[in-house]
Amino acid sequence: MIRFPDPLRPGDRIGVTAPSSGVAGAETDRIDFCVRWLRERGFDVLVGECMDGSSHVSAPRERRAAELTAMLTDPAIRAVVPPWGGETAIDLVDLIDYDAVAAAEPTWVVGYSDSSTWLTPLLLRAGLASIHGDNLADTPYTAPDGLVHWLDLAAATGPVTQRDSGLVATWVRFEEDATATRWRPRGTGSWEVLGGGAVDVTGRLVGGCLETMGPIAGTPYGDVRAFGREHGPLVVYLEVAEDDAFSACRQLHGLRLAGWFEHAVAVLIGRTSAPAGVGGFTQRDAVADAIGDLGLPVVLDLEIGHVPPHLPLVNGALARVVVDGDRRELTQEWR
Repeated sequence: MIRFPDPLRPGDRIGVTAPSSGVAGAETDRIDFCVRWLRERGFDVLVGECMDGSSHVSAPRERRAAELTAMLTDPAIRAVVPPWGGETAIDLVDLIDYDAVAAAEPTWVVGYSDSSTWLTPLLLRAGLASIHGDNLADTPYTAPDGLVHWLDLAAATGPVTQRDSGLVATWVRFEEDATATRWRPRGTGSWEVLGGGAVDVTGRLVGGCLETMGPIAGTPYGDVRAFGREHGPLVVYLEVAEDDAFSACRQLHGLRLAGWFEHAVAVLIGRTSAPAGVGGFTQRDAVADAIGDLGLPVVLDLEIGHVPPHLPLVNGALARVVVDGDRRELTQEWR
């Protein structure tokens, strides 16, 4: 059973914790601003104890898992958001109390990058829908035309449609402006179907950052094959943070061997600035090599990864994906 939280409203409490990397230096000014930004919009923000940025993780893994579990099971907390991703959140996926989370009133949780490492197991092991979208550091950025802010997605009471924004952007450095709320444009882009043609499919969303999904795919915390048997058909989405094209290709093949695409009706691939491989083997080549012959439509260059802006996705929601001529849109529904 997939459980979806109630709509998020001003006045609700949002918990902030770092299940992976914490906050230090110039990062502190940005996170302080983001907390103020949420409070100015009427939210009650509770900052946890696992926020230290002096190491690659904010606290020992037992403490991080305990604080995350506590926030997800606290009926007073209606959403949980980390400051950002990190590197090694995989160390706590076996310490989260999934039974307790499954028994609690569902709470919105949002993030991407290394946060995918624990967001996806929360869906697969506890049935908790979550949002693949902006971490706290990106939350004040304004959603461009066509896209929806994750706060508005979490507040929705009916279907939500998002469309290709056409924008390729980047972040404003914290040292330059810790209070930035507008993405810095650096070009244009558009969703594209691998091999051409049109797409019109509906399935349940599941996915995340490729570098963090690969290591858990063959474990009890990443069993998308079993999830698909129960909840399919699926729309699988993936995005590459920084792996070169050969590494991405190996990870995609690993997901294929683990059954991630057995119940899929489409695969969505996020826009990436990750490098090519030696000899000019591109990220597109990696996708084509690993999943191009599965008979599934593959839509490339969506705003779902490490190239902003961000198109938030509700893990577990039903999504209709349409790419046909000038129509490029994704509609999610879970109410």
